[in-house]
Amino acid sequence: MKRELAAEALGTMLLVAGVIGSGIMAQSLTGDVALELLCNAIATGALLTVLILIFAPISGAHFNPAVTLAFALKRQIGAGKALLYASAQIAGGVLGTFAAHAMFAMKIVAVGATARSGLNLWIAEAIATAGLLLTIFGCSGRREVAAAVGLYITAAYWFTASTSFANPAVTIARAFTPSFAGIRPQDIAPFVAVQLATALVITPFAAWVFGPGAISGETPP
Repeated sequence: MKRELAAEALGTMLLVAGVIGSGIMAQSLTGDVALELLCNAIATGALLTVLILIFAPISGAHFNPAVTLAFALKRQIGAGKALLYASAQIAGGVLGTFAAHAMFAMKIVAVGATARSGLNLWIAEAIATAGLLLTIFGCSGRREVAAAVGLYITAAYWFTASTSFANPAVTIARAFTPSFAGIRPQDIAPFVAVQLATALVITPFAAWVFGPGAISGETPP
């Protein structure tokens, strides 16, 4: 259990450091917002693919309380373990924000200032989270799952109005950065609520579409 929690915390920390760090780097190199988003998306998708390949054999590489909730709904993980996973993910995510700030000589602890509120963004988060979970369900037990998830997130950065947070731990962590990747603290609750609610709806739907074997809980070969 300690190894699994360490893997979830470290994986989420590196993921968030990648999300925020690549955003800060892009901002420092160009004033073109589209180019900044492209750099941010490519770095995030590539890093996520690598992190899944590294940590899947240890913890399943959830890095996301919504994914952990889906596994709990499928009874592939117990409620107590799921709560520990989510706690490790959130703690790791916040540390990832601090690490990104430290690398770029920014104030370590800060508050997000980017407004992300409105029905359109909540719909975008529902679609982003649903697509992520369907990608995981559909590729469950296959070695391509890491690449599929990384590619989906890269694409979802561009086709969702919210730039695809799709992760409560990452959402909370991004409330601690004033960079363009951040989110205002008051905008966190609706994002997280939509992400978790989507997991509650999509999990039984995916079990119906893909069959009872969706989310096998087995490490991809």
